[in-house]
Amino acid sequence: MVATPEKPTYKVIGTRPIRPDGMDKVTGRAEYGADVKLENVLYGAVLRSPHAHARIKRIDTSKAEALPGVKAVATNADFPKPDAGSIDLGEGSANPVWLSENMLAGSKVLYHGHAVAAVAATELHIAEDALALIEVEYEVLPHVIDVREAMLPNAPVLLDDLRTNVRAKGADTPKDVPTNIALHMRIEKGDIEAGFAEAEVVIEREFSTSQAHQGYIEPQNGTAFWNRDGQLTIWCSTQGSFAVRAQCSALLGIPESRIKVIPMEIGGGFGGKLTVYLEPVAALLSRKSHRPVKMWMPRADIIRATGPTSATHNRVKIGAKRDGTIVAAEVNLAYAAGAYPGAPVGAGALCALGPYDVANQRIDGFDVVTNTPKTQAYRAPGAPASEYAVEATLDELAEQLQIDPMDLRLKNAAKEGGTNSAGQPWPRIGAEAVMQAIKNHPHYNSELHGEDTGRGVALGFWFNGGMESSSSATVNSDGTVSLILGSIDIGGSRAALAMQLAETLGLTLDDINPHMVDTDSVGWTGVTGGSRTTFAGGWVAYDLGEEIKKRVVERAARMWNVEADQVSYADGTITGPDDDEGKPRSMTFKEIAKQLQRTGGLIAVSATSRRNTQGAAYAGHIVDLKVDRETGKVTILRYTAIQDVGTAIHPAYVEGQMQGGVAQGVGMALNEEYFYDSEGHVLNASLLDYRMPVANDLPMIDTELVEVPNPGHPYGVRGVGEAPIVPPTPAIRNAIYDAIGVRMYSTPMSPRHILEETLPRED
Repeated sequence: MVATPEKPTYKVIGTRPIRPDGMDKVTGRAEYGADVKLENVLYGAVLRSPHAHARIKRIDTSKAEALPGVKAVATNADFPKPDAGSIDLGEGSANPVWLSENMLAGSKVLYHGHAVAAVAATELHIAEDALALIEVEYEVLPHVIDVREAMLPNAPVLLDDLRTNVRAKGADTPKDVPTNIALHMRIEKGDIEAGFAEAEVVIEREFSTSQAHQGYIEPQNGTAFWNRDGQLTIWCSTQGSFAVRAQCSALLGIPESRIKVIPMEIGGGFGGKLTVYLEPVAALLSRKSHRPVKMWMPRADIIRATGPTSATHNRVKIGAKRDGTIVAAEVNLAYAAGAYPGAPVGAGALCALGPYDVANQRIDGFDVVTNTPKTQAYRAPGAPASEYAVEATLDELAEQLQIDPMDLRLKNAAKEGGTNSAGQPWPRIGAEAVMQAIKNHPHYNSELHGEDTGRGVALGFWFNGGMESSSSATVNSDGTVSLILGSIDIGGSRAALAMQLAETLGLTLDDINPHMVDTDSVGWTGVTGGSRTTFAGGWVAYDLGEEIKKRVVERAARMWNVEADQVSYADGTITGPDDDEGKPRSMTFKEIAKQLQRTGGLIAVSATSRRNTQGAAYAGHIVDLKVDRETGKVTILRYTAIQDVGTAIHPAYVEGQMQGGVAQGVGMALNEEYFYDSEGHVLNASLLDYRMPVANDLPMIDTELVEVPNPGHPYGVRGVGEAPIVPPTPAIRNAIYDAIGVRMYSTPMSPRHILEETLPRED
């Protein structure tokens, strides 16, 4: 661990206690979505489109409804027509109209696996049998999968009323014609033409990336009971219970006050469980049947019909002086959104040049609809693709300039006082510290042995989120504190937030009892996503702790009959002025807690925070690998992940986030992609055919934590979960070149693609 001199010494923060929810999860006591058991429950199943693009001419559900055991059937016609607008999903937003049509298709199906109708029955097998009885008449339409083809003027148009939203001054993108280009955005800084005129070396490259799925272990699920009194209760695995409530309110046309969302434990999300798929459908079926309805997705449906990240095609042009000073950068990003607008191209644009100080830059981004599943957030959404293109181009630039790849990066590192791509000033950031840690690391400076082996490096950046969080806390008479959380715990946020409250109060983690509760039991809280939870929830924990300390001081002053300003609180001990006999007054937190009920009652506090002082995160990775020239297989030999983590609240969890990001990034780089046939069908919709890394695909992943505390947080917290997925793809790409002298320009860099690049071509 590399710490900066300004990091304080803490008693709880920085330790590695056992997580509060660990026992429940290892013993099976924790309840996930599939564990919901209700009396008289029905089971739901979904009919999905066999076509990539087709108009729905007719749906007849009468035979399915007549099947014994079937209690309800739903189609898009059962949804009230929502108003157009925007629903905040935490990482991105959703238009209620398109969200409704993605739940159950309206006039068209837009991808293979698009939901068309749903059935609820007394047994799951009956519901599945009923699906085969639903008659759907389709008019098959031409489809488009590739993002570049979708942008062409003669491409099949998916959404008849879609027009390009142009946010690019001087752009020539048409605004008033039917199109698949939902958005053209631009970020500019400096004078791009003058910058390239100043350049002595200019390099321009193009890159493509494939769709990749989050690959969470637990399937999408949702159980709903729409009571006859109009109250709707939903049980689901989600990254944001309040986001589920808002989406269901908009889609079902009922007030949020009539919806209670009970979040279950979650078996992974990574951004893919921010939006709803089954919850509103289960609610419709429940309203029709007057019984609770439980639904979950088979794995094939998850891959075919929930949101992967975008496939992209990106172009990078960089100009530099001979000494390595980058004077201009132009980045063009085309991101496939899937069936409806909303690709993470905006985040990709903001992150593309995040690690660097480039005076003159222009970044254009295009959000393009295609006949593929609607994309969703996936860990630093948008950033892996854009930064892959930049980092790969930088390595080629370093070779042309005959400069060490890390020296080139260090020379152009973003620093405090500089500005980001949008022209906003950087506060204290750790880009240079991470780069220097790579440069000094034994891995970077070690010898590389073996034939066809190579080493690569790359940087990654994520801006991190702030947003709103709420919590409450109650001081119990035994001196423990109950902490009520609105944040979903995916990677250990119960412990991370409880540790910050314990640090504030001068208590131990064992004294804090964190609880994740439903939407009726805590104030509004944003999603667990965007690497915001430990930052935002930590602010709330700090505010709760400060308020409890204030209340305890006031209570002690009342008990001692002195003024509150004569009482102090430090490290879990309350002290006051000497008593009449000259003896010092002092009580521990636990001692005063025992007397609360008879001196005014127990202390209960609530807090909400919406601070946007989050700190950016930087990651840098070093990878050694070997390429088998005969098979094209890449074997990872050694991997080191370095990251500025601000302050590591629980270092073991931070290391786990870094290692998990590496594992998923390696999958993106080497194996993961969607295969479509000529009809637009997904051909690898199973975990046998969709190739994610497993344990024997990776070596032990070494981590080094660089701690540059975020000045916008009382404990220096920066989010850590997003940045580590960004560097693996360019680092591996650069290492492959070092190993066999071949530059790869598309992902995944699978054996097939490597052989295509290395085997001799017939004329």
